[in-house]
Amino acid sequence: MNHNELSQLIDHAPKGLFIDGEFVDAEGQDTFSVIDPADGSELAEVASASAADARRALDSICSAQKTWAATPARDRSEILRTAFELLIEHQEELALIQSAELGRALPDSRGEVTYAAEFFRWFAEEAVRVRGDYRHSPAGHSRIIVHHQPVGPSLAITPWNFPLAMGARKIAPALAAGCTMIIKPASKTPLTMLYLAKILKQAGLPDGVLAVVPTGSSSNVSALLDDARLRKFTFTGSTEVGQMLAAKAAQHSMKVSLELGGNAPYVVFADADMEVAAQAVATAKMRGAGQVCIAANRFLVHSSIKDEFIRRAIEIMEEFTLGRGTDEGVTYGPLSGADQLEKVTELVDDAVTRGAARPLGGKLPTGLNESGFYYPATVLSDIPEDAKIRTTEIFGPVVAVSTFDSDEQAVAMANDTPFGLAAYVFSENLTHALDIAEQIEAGMVAVNKGALSDTAAPFGGVKESGLGREGGFEGIQEFLEPKFISLPR
Repeated sequence: MNHNELSQLIDHAPKGLFIDGEFVDAEGQDTFSVIDPADGSELAEVASASAADARRALDSICSAQKTWAATPARDRSEILRTAFELLIEHQEELALIQSAELGRALPDSRGEVTYAAEFFRWFAEEAVRVRGDYRHSPAGHSRIIVHHQPVGPSLAITPWNFPLAMGARKIAPALAAGCTMIIKPASKTPLTMLYLAKILKQAGLPDGVLAVVPTGSSSNVSALLDDARLRKFTFTGSTEVGQMLAAKAAQHSMKVSLELGGNAPYVVFADADMEVAAQAVATAKMRGAGQVCIAANRFLVHSSIKDEFIRRAIEIMEEFTLGRGTDEGVTYGPLSGADQLEKVTELVDDAVTRGAARPLGGKLPTGLNESGFYYPATVLSDIPEDAKIRTTEIFGPVVAVSTFDSDEQAVAMANDTPFGLAAYVFSENLTHALDIAEQIEAGMVAVNKGALSDTAAPFGGVKESGLGREGGFEGIQEFLEPKFISLPR
């Protein structure tokens, strides 16, 4: 697709608030700008929801809740299945919109469409498999019935780095369970979520079941947590914001699930297959230019293989082509904005200033737009203990290598963080790998691979990385409440 065709696609994409099945202007016709990370220019103007708009959206989903909950599970399932098919049908448009507003390379954006679509297919199947229970009381005087009901109107807040999949991972189980939902996409990447709303309407989703309210002022939507009609809050984003909003939700004893910060260790043992460990860097670190919550953040490598690992990692990183995300042939694009570029630059500069070696990085390829938010693929080693990058989530294309000399030291280093979302372990001895995986404090561990997410598996972390799980059999339970009904025997 050439630049003119892309411009036409963006021009015709929905940009209004999605309330009661229609795309509408915000109160006062307020808008905010979506910035193209490739050159810093304005990509589009999107309606910015006011507090009154957010209340109107809540009114709409509350009005639709009873009817949607009573809709037969098979009917809900068919809508979700149709949404899956339409997402696959519109894969290229969605990939281009994501790459335009996020800056991400097209191969990664195409992969996200497939991943997001799978959530609708998975939960289409789970919608018709919600189970209850019937048993006798041990005392013999009553019958126990356990029935699962939709928790009710829900609010979802999603981040910018996976503008389609993070929404799909929340919307699909909510709809499958019989819950209505308001979703607030990140202000950096609202176009993708609005396009998904268009697809869901086309799939037959009844009016009022879903509302999408982008806004330039997040407090306009988060203020809805004061409303007792909301019964579920699901958030993906920073730890500080998530914990603050969860505390607010707790005032109404609202059901909460959180996916927060990460600081994933990538542990390479002396008995690892070095080719596998190095190749996996391409997925575990460079997907989305490193702007992934489960991206490998701390590369912990046995001291005996440090030099070989670094050499191989550099070879992998040098294979990536940096450029505008919507251009074919580009394999990683700019960072999402000036804030991300500043953060990554500061972390790397701090490490180098304190004495870290930088065998790769330090300058951009020629020919890139100087107004874009580009950062070169970078490898750091010999990182001092006091460098900020050792304890901070990087969210950029930087491989930061530290070393260890024993299993005990490796596990201690891996667990030396308040976060526990994901981890990666490389060892050819499966017993060894499993032993380490069980000791690492993380909700998810990949062994001898760089890819981790799977719609059929529970996604989530421990410690300050969050509460609850998304995806898998567990995902729909986040939107259901068990009801105990007691009958005499």
